[in-house]
Amino acid sequence: MFDPVCPSDLTPIRFGDKWAGMLLRCLEHGPRRFSELRVPLRGISAKALTKSLRSLERDGLVTRRAHAEPTRRVEYELTALGRSLLQPIAAACAWAREHWDELLDAREASSLPTRPVQPVRG
Repeated sequence: MFDPVCPSDLTPIRFGDKWAGMLLRCLEHGPRRFSELRVPLRGISAKALTKSLRSLERDGLVTRRAHAEPTRRVEYELTALGRSLLQPIAAACAWAREHWDELLDAREASSLPTRPVQPVRG
């Protein structure tokens, strides 16, 4: 899922927005700072990351904790509700791995140019 050549929009199963599932997986092993989240999510812009984190926070899946001392920093962490999504996400990832070739074939077939429909003359 975090491979740089992997098209993250290929998987048809979504948890929230395009990045939400991957963000939840990034937070699986504990709290992380904004800049730490951008490392595995190479293709995400700061704006998209902020929007996705706010959405996850609004839905009760992630908490945002600001620390003032000794240096100001903000960390994001999964809530119990967010942790409860890890198993369904793992199942979706396993399904995508199993059907990866079929998904790629379907995407490729749908992107082929189609011939224009000829009108029926009668």
